[in-house]
Amino acid sequence: TSELHMKKLTLTFFLFFSMLGAAYADYTMIVPQAVGGGTDVWARIVAKHLEKKLGEKIVIRNIPGINDIPGFNEFHNKLRKDPKTIMVAHGGNAESYLIHNVEYDYSDYQPIGLQNLTIMVGHRNDSDPYKHINFSAGSGMNPDVMAMTLLVCGPGKTMEQYLTCYKEKVTYVSGMKGNERRLAYMRGELNATRETTAAYFKHSRKVPQNVDWFSHGVLDVKTGKVMMDKNFPGITFQEVFRKKWGVEPSGDFYDAYILVKSYRDVLQKSLWMDKGNPNAPKVITALKSMTEDSEAIAEINKDTGDYDWLVGNDVHKATSALHRVTTAKALKNLVWFTSIGLNQEAYYKSERVSK
Repeated sequence: TSELHMKKLTLTFFLFFSMLGAAYADYTMIVPQAVGGGTDVWARIVAKHLEKKLGEKIVIRNIPGINDIPGFNEFHNKLRKDPKTIMVAHGGNAESYLIHNVEYDYSDYQPIGLQNLTIMVGHRNDSDPYKHINFSAGSGMNPDVMAMTLLVCGPGKTMEQYLTCYKEKVTYVSGMKGNERRLAYMRGELNATRETTAAYFKHSRKVPQNVDWFSHGVLDVKTGKVMMDKNFPGITFQEVFRKKWGVEPSGDFYDAYILVKSYRDVLQKSLWMDKGNPNAPKVITALKSMTEDSEAIAEINKDTGDYDWLVGNDVHKATSALHRVTTAKALKNLVWFTSIGLNQEAYYKSERVSK
């Protein structure tokens, strides 16, 4: 009938214009932080250059919340089916994935790309950190304080012995924000600091008493081992430990440190879309082109330091390396120290253990 024909025609027009609207809609990058956070700054630089290669506008949408978890949860539960939505995840999301209650799961997504980063640690030369450390607690600091505990306490200890030594030799000061932490380090109230590479050059290196202590090093995705940070050659954590104690770092506490450090660093700045997203190949191609653009990389490296990119399925090499260090023992020990030593909520999740 004519009425049925009109309904079909109306439906056809609706579907056509819906698809047309989706085709011309802007891309959205979900950032799980407030405006001005480190990941937000990085995302805006990447978006500016990526949209040139993509040929379409990218809009940043900030969804902040406790431990930066709500934004990623919302992507997982509500937003990821949108074919033009990209999730910007960071190291805090990776640590939460390991030991906190979250709803998101990296295995459900198509990796678009990541920058394989690390963190730099310094100490003041007017206070011996091997006698006692005053260090600010905060987002991302747990791997740093574990590495410091290994360095000041030395090799060959049990988890319980490292805990005892940590309580004796480390003061982990809570409640400081970034600028407060930097001022406290400048004044000598803290004698150790950590920063991303670019922030380390900008802030820590300008403190006259600052000494470069160690870089956590960069994950070699081929071997799964820690390799030298080319921004700070010769002072990876393993090299500094070996120089101090004459042996390679090893043991249960070290394995727990490597686990959380690796997740935080490798996934510190990463981009994801829903698995099967029809636009993912196009975005991956655009990102690959961006990483080959010297002007784009120069501006990104100004924010991060000089670190390499993994794009598309090459990200699986990194996540496979992460799976290899996610043993039941290392994860249980990480949860134990985070809970008992650092007085932070942490949960053992057997589903995270590599099979």
